Order: sequence, then structure tokens, then C-alpha cells
Amino acid sequence: MIVFVLLPALGLLLLVATIEGLVWTATRRDYDWKAFGVSMADLAGTILKRIFVPIGIASPLFHLAYDHRLVTMDLQAPWQFLVLFLGQEFCYYWFHRASHRVRWFWATHAVHHSPEQLTFAAAFRLGLTARLTGSTLFYVPLAYVGFSPKVVLFSVTVNLLYQFWIHSERIPKLGRFELVFNTPSHHRVHHARNVDYLDANYGGVLIVFDRMFGTFASEKPELRCEFGLVHPVKSHNPVVVEMHGWISLWRDLKRARSVREVLGYLFAPPGWSADGRGSTTRELRERHSLEASGSSVTLEGFALPVAHHSRECGVIAPVVTGYSRQ
Repeated sequence: MIVFVLLPALGLLLLVATIEGLVWTATRRDYDWKAFGVSMADLAGTILKRIFVPIGIASPLFHLAYDHRLVTMDLQAPWQFLVLFLGQEFCYYWFHRASHRVRWFWATHAVHHSPEQLTFAAAFRLGLTARLTGSTLFYVPLAYVGFSPKVVLFSVTVNLLYQFWIHSERIPKLGRFELVFNTPSHHRVHHARNVDYLDANYGGVLIVFDRMFGTFASEKPELRCEFGLVHPVKSHNPVVVEMHGWISLWRDLKRARSVREVLGYLFAPPGWSADGRGSTTRELRERHSLEASGSSVTLEGFALPVAHHSRECGVIAPVVTGYSRQ
């Protein structure tokens, strides 16, 4: 099983994450060990899930696609590894983008974005409900091309292992390496809740698909990244952290009054509201633009959010309070 093959690597990464926490505590004294504990609880849940619940709701379609594959990719030639790598990166990009732009998937992925410090330990906090959402569907094309489900899932796991080191506030920009590959700087932008940074840098190992599809954003020296959710989860209870997105979704569904509203709450971007007064990324940026221009215009009676500012390099860096990732 994949989980047992990767246990030695996982143990090493756990050691590195713990050392980071100890060094951070010794130098800055503000390391969030409670958040570390939540991430470890999520990791333990993920391991148990993969051992005892090895399939998801999309698994039958995954295997059906492989049974009717175009060819068989048995990884006997170097070019097949390249096709697998690029294909997996492409599928991961769209999976990750949907995880931010479709609330059904965001209910799980919000768990990963809940830490307010970007640490190595945060890389382990993936959310335990992904297999209930059908997220495997994004990788079905790889099975249809000819890669076995086990090979595809292993390649996704390797992708996630690569991303361990990019969950860092301390590693600086890396020059030309950043033109092609995902780096800590790019991923800080991805995890930031600043309005200017929302919904950017979805790549796994590569950043090229973000550049191709218009979702790339570079880290600005004058705009410090603020991490966490738009509506922060003020709890270190693992159950609360895991379920807050689903509870919020359920509350919205209960007040839906039409099929359109039900579909909107399920599949529109996080923050969508049936009354048009939501807090999607687009709406947040529109309001932030009004604030920046000093406009007194209101949007259908909706009170504009109050912004606070952090100063970095002498420049005011706006961060919307009360809004961001849902």
C-alpha cells in the first residue's frame, strides 16, 4: 500500500517539521503548537483513512476509465514518466483550482488553509473528507490514457511530498528556479488572505500552468502575506477545524429557497450569496477597489468592510478584516 511505502519519508518530514517548531520557538517564541497538534491529528486521520477506507466515491469511475484505456502506460520508457508527470501536474492544477472556486470542494480544502502560520506542519493538514467529494474525478483522464489508478495516486502523493518544503515563511525567493517551479514564495501567495493575493498559484511542482491560464501572482516585497481563512476558525479542536466548511455550507443550504440557490451554494465560488451580497474574491476586490479610491458608494446597501493596514517597507499593505477565504 502507498501509505506503508512512504512511511520512512513521512517520518523524516515529521522530524523536520518538529525541528522547525523548536527553532521557531527558540528564536521568535510565537510558534503555534496547538495548530501543530491539529495538523498532526489530520495526518493521523489521513493515514487511518487510507488504510481502512482505501476507496472514494469516484473510485468506480476511475477503474472504469482504466478498464477502457486507450493504451497501456507501463512506465517502461522514459517518455512515459514525462507524460505521467506533466499529465498529473495538469490534472492537479485543475483539481486545486476547483478546490478554491467550487464550494463543494472548498469545504474540504478550507481545512488546509485554516492555519494562520505557514509552517512545514501545515503541509500535513489536508482535510479528511476529500474522498467523499469525488475529487478523484480530476485524475480520471490519466487512467483513460493508460496509467493504472495505483500509479496515478502514487504520483499525486509524490506531488504532495514535494509541496512540503514550500510551506515556509522563511525561505526567500529562488531566482530563475521560480520561473518554472512552485516555490515557498509562490506558495506564500497562494496561502495569503490578502485581497490582492486570493485565488492564485494553484500549481503543485510546476508553476507553468498558472502562468498559462492567468492565475499566477508574484509575492510583492511591499505587501506582506497574511495567512489563514477570510473567516478564521477560532478553534484548535480538530473536529471543528475539519467540519467548519461543511457546517457553514449546510447552514446556507437550509436557507436556500430555490434549486438555483441550492446549486449556487454547492457549486458557485466560496462566498457566493443568493442575495448578491456575498464575499467572493471578485466581490472582495470590487469593494477593496472602492475603498482604495476613497469612494463613498455602497453596493445595494451592503456595508463596505473595514480594512486594517500593516506596514511593510514603509508602504501601506491592505488586508480586509472579516473577509478572505471562506
